[in-house]
Amino acid sequence: MDERIQVGQHLFTGFAGPGIPADFARAVREHKIGNVILFARNVRSAAQLKALCADIQTLVIGATGHPAFIAIDQEGGAVSRLSADCTLIPGAMAIAATGQTENAHLAGQITGRELLALGINFNLAPVLDINSNPDNPVIGVRSYGDTPQNAIDFGLKMAQGLTESGLLCCAKHFPGHGDTAVDSHVGLPMISKSLRELLAFELLPFQAAIKAGIPGVMSTHILFPQIETEGVPATMSRAIMTDLLRKRLGFNGLILSDCMMMAAIADHYGTVNGMDRAVQAGVDLVFASHSAELAARAAEQILRSLRSGVLNAAQLQASTERILKHKQMLRPPAAEAFMMVGGPEHRRLAQSLHEQALTAVRLPPGGLPPLGASPLFIGCLPFEISQADTPDAAAVCFAEDLRSSLGGRAFVMSDNPDPEETARIAALAEGHSCLVLGTYYARQRPGQLAVARALIQTGLPLIIIALGGPYDLSGLPSHISAIAAYAYNPSTLRALSRLLAGEISAQGRLPVALKEAKNHV
Repeated sequence: MDERIQVGQHLFTGFAGPGIPADFARAVREHKIGNVILFARNVRSAAQLKALCADIQTLVIGATGHPAFIAIDQEGGAVSRLSADCTLIPGAMAIAATGQTENAHLAGQITGRELLALGINFNLAPVLDINSNPDNPVIGVRSYGDTPQNAIDFGLKMAQGLTESGLLCCAKHFPGHGDTAVDSHVGLPMISKSLRELLAFELLPFQAAIKAGIPGVMSTHILFPQIETEGVPATMSRAIMTDLLRKRLGFNGLILSDCMMMAAIADHYGTVNGMDRAVQAGVDLVFASHSAELAARAAEQILRSLRSGVLNAAQLQASTERILKHKQMLRPPAAEAFMMVGGPEHRRLAQSLHEQALTAVRLPPGGLPPLGASPLFIGCLPFEISQADTPDAAAVCFAEDLRSSLGGRAFVMSDNPDPEETARIAALAEGHSCLVLGTYYARQRPGQLAVARALIQTGLPLIIIALGGPYDLSGLPSHISAIAAYAYNPSTLRALSRLLAGEISAQGRLPVALKEAKNHV
């Protein structure tokens, strides 16, 4: 195989917009970049996405002679890239809250069938990180919970559903991103645990996934100084990618990097240098998700490393063979498969999952208080909690949407109310039959917690609903009703509307322990 085509097989990149731009096409043709990652920025509708994926395959096959991996982060919940005419499944923590592992299997099947029908063949899911740190800014509800067993029981079922549908998938983020308070999109986290500690906790889900035959594992950009002593994160570490993952844990599938344009790499090591070092460390597929120019520069750098002997030729050849073997496993969807995308049966099943996830964290003896004749709904618009999220504030508004379906009044507060706004909300509450407050990552926006305290002081019936992480609900008085919803999207609000109307009950179970913290009600 031509060296340039060989190197290009190891690269992923992306572009902005719903169609292939000329500079991206030129980079693929000149540098033989073999794989593409898509984001919400590339998606306008199911039909447009299907046509785009077909165009990508035509371009990449023409330039390289091999089909492209077309990847996307379709985890469900907050990390969903597809358009509204596709089916949105709940995120990992919501699925775990249903208590039924078969729901994770179903979520994987629905997602896999729709992605394959659209032309996407690699889903960058499931998340197997254990969210043991309540202040984790990037994993949170993307995790199945705070125990290894939850990640194993639900994550492996999700992976099974995806692979049964004909998709490739990967476990992420190896060797674990759950015990950090720094987002690797914006900083360089460190976990100072020994290998023994990791094997007893963080690595258990990955070991189970490897044993179950998962096709891919994605690395994380975190320093593990007790394992890697050269001061590089896991993605760039041969000790972690090859010695631990390949040799000790026996993983024979594809190793993928997280995006090498994240600040943990770009700001400390440089994206191009990091991509080269990652391939040397044993990573098969490296991502410059947002810049074909950087991917092209990385292709040239990796090619120089190969020709100079810095990159072992036999290692790269074995890695290339792994990639091509998995590309040979790809299968096209049936001609009629596109008809099921966003179809009524998938939507019905997904809506049921959203409803099953609703969790009564705390209820007074009589259950949820009735809304009465004049309820007041209070909440902020969704906002980006991490760069992994894709919030769409124009598509959903907790206060206004629930007022529209249940009556009463609505107040759309800011995401971090100041004392003046808090006092205004408390004054507005007077005379209402019931108050319903939707919090959204209030531990990171403590002004929302101040609003909760002010509403508690009114003495009026109060329901607090956590639309993001359930950790907002720690420290509430026993007489306050607390519901964990795990997500802020139209499907979740439809489920909440039914709950507050008394049509369904909150049957979910909490997948994490709520502990007292400095930021709580």
